[in-house]
Amino acid sequence: MTAMNHDTHHPDRVALVTGAAGALGAAIARALLERGHRVAVADHDGAALDLVAAELGPRATPLRIDVTDAAQIKTGCDALRKKWGPVDILVNNAGILSNNKIDDTTPDEWRRVHAVNSDGPYLLCRECIPDMRERRWGRIVNICSLAMKTGGLTAGTAYTASKGALGALTFSLARELAPYGVTANGIAPAYVRTRMFTEQLTERQQSEVVRAIPVGRFCEPEEVAHVVVFLSSPLAGFITGEIVDVNGGLHLD
Repeated sequence: MTAMNHDTHHPDRVALVTGAAGALGAAIARALLERGHRVAVADHDGAALDLVAAELGPRATPLRIDVTDAAQIKTGCDALRKKWGPVDILVNNAGILSNNKIDDTTPDEWRRVHAVNSDGPYLLCRECIPDMRERRWGRIVNICSLAMKTGGLTAGTAYTASKGALGALTFSLARELAPYGVTANGIAPAYVRTRMFTEQLTERQQSEVVRAIPVGRFCEPEEVAHVVVFLSSPLAGFITGEIVDVNGGLHLD
């Protein structure tokens, strides 16, 4: 019988959270810090990122990177390795939303949305996985979306397809990395109260969405962050390839 490879409380892991200048990324970073980890907060918006890092305190460090740029990712991760060591927990949260359906989705928009939402996680995983595999411990958490399961209620074609790709990437990595003590899971939130969401939907659309959600409200960023902390914990080592729904009962499977 193989012994369970975990340490029940190892607070000092190194986590990397992308899209950390936004409400959801900042909430995830804060939750991981509260768990005792050191957290690299990454975003392309340097000014907003510096504000978030300062607010989070000395156990957070800012990494200004464009997740679509492999060279920037390597430079950022090399700097992080030098400062703290390899990444133990990777949270692919950076994403852009588009509500355009097929007729209004230009090829440029399709490529831009996929570059951030699916290429970015691929590039970050490719950079961080060798260290995780070598150390035989790692956690990858991909922020997917309800759209990948429903075809996008209000979300557009490019966004829905990009999140579907991210879900499939999660399954592929889970299968490949399981023997090495590395898990890959996703979270499929719906209608998280963030600026990205509120800016994309009119007040009328927002009220219609709330009426459709059985719980009767939007999701708070901290609720998604709580699931990230759970999936990145040592005792979640037997959960891999799972997409956790956080949708208030809007979709059940």
